[in-house]
Amino acid sequence: MSALAHRIGSLLFCPYCGTLLDLPLGDEVDVRCDQCGHIEPASSYENSTITTHSHPDAFTSLLRQRRKTKTKVHEGSDTLLKVTELCPECGHTEAYSKEIQARALDHLFMRSADEGSTILYTCVHCKHGWRINN
Repeated sequence: MSALAHRIGSLLFCPYCGTLLDLPLGDEVDVRCDQCGHIEPASSYENSTITTHSHPDAFTSLLRQRRKTKTKVHEGSDTLLKVTELCPECGHTEAYSKEIQARALDHLFMRSADEGSTILYTCVHCKHGWRINN
């Protein structure tokens, strides 16, 4: 009888070469190791629970921006948004944001029409300012 796969969490690894084994497709009764050809019974995957977790910083910038809570704050003629953004200076999690399009920055430098905007942040707590180019 051949050795059964090694289990780490919900993953199964070939007992001979250590390659991560694929999940069985459809009604397959066996899974073949792509590296050494070991045959693993599909029943090895029964009673497995797969749980995944993602750290909030794992999301790309664009996805993080869409997840943030935004609240409009009116100050003079400029409209600022209060967003959930970590201040690099004091660690506070709220900041005011303002998006500047390329036209507003023409006096500084020219941007191509397909380039993104710049988002200016100011910490609600310590008033530290920083920017992100989108």
